[in-house]
Amino acid sequence: METNDQLKEIVRQKYGEIALQDKAANTGSCCGSGCCSDEVTNIMTDDYGTLEGYNPDADLGLGCGLPTKFARIKKGDVVIDLGSGAGNDCFVARAETGETGKVIGIDFTPAMIEKARVNAEKLGYNNVEFRQGDIEKMPVTSDVADVIVSNCVLNLAPDKTAVFREIYRVLKPGGHFSISDIVLAGQLPAKIREAAEMYAGCVAGAIQKNDYSRLIEITGFENITVQKEKPIYLPDDILSEYLTPAEVQGFRASGTGIYSVTIFAQKPDSAACCGPDCCS
Repeated sequence: METNDQLKEIVRQKYGEIALQDKAANTGSCCGSGCCSDEVTNIMTDDYGTLEGYNPDADLGLGCGLPTKFARIKKGDVVIDLGSGAGNDCFVARAETGETGKVIGIDFTPAMIEKARVNAEKLGYNNVEFRQGDIEKMPVTSDVADVIVSNCVLNLAPDKTAVFREIYRVLKPGGHFSISDIVLAGQLPAKIREAAEMYAGCVAGAIQKNDYSRLIEITGFENITVQKEKPIYLPDDILSEYLTPAEVQGFRASGTGIYSVTIFAQKPDSAACCGPDCCS
């Protein structure tokens, strides 16, 4: 398996390519990875069309949920979107927080940042900004955000512990997040776990559902709630790119589940430092 730096470079390159594709090329794939299926479309994505602030030009079809819909954003809030892509969730968040709030999108890929900035300029939004950076070390000061959202991005981060610690650091005391992500119940076949394309496709980087919740808990968050859960079906024509027919049959029989979950959690009001293990 690749090193963390190699995995990040895979993601940077792949999502740089995706930034130049249209939505139709992305929604027929698993999280925009390009592993297109003839059996099903919209493998992971949910429909943003009914949400205020939605802008089709900013929707590349890369998500696996609607975290901004569940994020309890109030007027005047500071909202940060992790893995902001072309700006889709940022613009929906901006409709919620209004002109008195602020929205910051963070993305690892220069081409995505450029695309998002162009979209924001077209919309005339002066309280939405995009910063290039690694969500394992965010380019944001501590205790600044009321709300953090993210849509099918944390599974792409090799060090998920670092990401949740950063989320804790950046949220204000009492602030909260709503994150949509891919999680597992059971084990993926080794050939899937080791495939770079499936990592970029939001599957191979997913961790166990119980481990995901536990990671949030040990970081120091409270009021952890699963706001939505849906199963993700990987069709045979995608699996057959990596597995033999017998291996596909064995995977189906294993009972392994792939799920999109949207999870809410809150930083305690009394939080006075960067996390549960930094206070003396």
